[in-house]
Amino acid sequence: MDILHRLKGLFKKQTEIISNTNTNGWELPEVMIVKIKAMAPPSYSDLGKQARDIFGKGYHFGLWKLDCKTKTASGIEFNTVGHSNQESGKVFGSLETKYKVNDYGLTLTEKWSTDNTLFTEVSVQDQLLEGLKLSFAGTFAPQTGNKEGKLKASYGHENVKFDSDVNIDLKGPLINSSLVLGYQGWLAGYQTAFDTQNSKLAANNFALGYSTKDFVLHTAVNDGQEFSGSIFQRCSDKLDCGVQLSWATGGNNTKFGIGGKYQLDKDASVRAKVNNASQVGLGYQQKLRDGVTLTLSTLIDGKNFNAGGHKIGVALELEG
Repeated sequence: MDILHRLKGLFKKQTEIISNTNTNGWELPEVMIVKIKAMAPPSYSDLGKQARDIFGKGYHFGLWKLDCKTKTASGIEFNTVGHSNQESGKVFGSLETKYKVNDYGLTLTEKWSTDNTLFTEVSVQDQLLEGLKLSFAGTFAPQTGNKEGKLKASYGHENVKFDSDVNIDLKGPLINSSLVLGYQGWLAGYQTAFDTQNSKLAANNFALGYSTKDFVLHTAVNDGQEFSGSIFQRCSDKLDCGVQLSWATGGNNTKFGIGGKYQLDKDASVRAKVNNASQVGLGYQQKLRDGVTLTLSTLIDGKNFNAGGHKIGVALELEG
């Protein structure tokens, strides 16, 4: 049973318990049949995410940040986020609620932010077809009266991941679509955007990569002009490393960065990253108690070390 409990955390599965009684009245042992559904490839936007997280997660340069997450007994999730910019003093906050009706695959999400924008999304998953998710998202700004709507569709299968969305615009919607194919660890993706108002392609992107449990390679070409690549390597149970590289045609603006995360113990970790602009980022994360995590980070400008201008960040996460 231990093994089965672990499998539940890794895979979605359906379990059928079949019991029977033989003709002599003896009860046959219960037979458990486990159906494991293979995971679909990631969405195009999630390709190379492991390396991006090495450079993005755990850093809050120039911010004081507070993040609170809680869940009621009825299953409603609340997420309150607030942060203050240390330079400008500008404060931003948001309140998000999420309610799931698992029996119908329905999820309702509502969000309000301090820039007075309301966001609502209704999604239905695995109802019409297993692996298919349909969503409608809308935003409304009461002060200006601006309204936006978007229809989304996503389908995932063992070797295929397809995503598409279209904004509701009578003048001519913008259609975004992406497709990722996966086979034995290899991933190939294509992303496009078509402007129906002007009848032209607004994006034409390709990606190719290879993924295993401890290693992820990702390369991409955007509009034939921007080239990027990344490598993620889990060196050990405690150490994760990442490398990012990007450049564009028609210029000499090459960007390169290397970063890592080291788990000191089950409650503490340190992060570090550096790029070719001599910017050094350092981070420390400590779990103070269950549901309370403190993150400290700093960005050091190595080229202008004596001139100052370095940034610090402090974030407190509460979850209950």
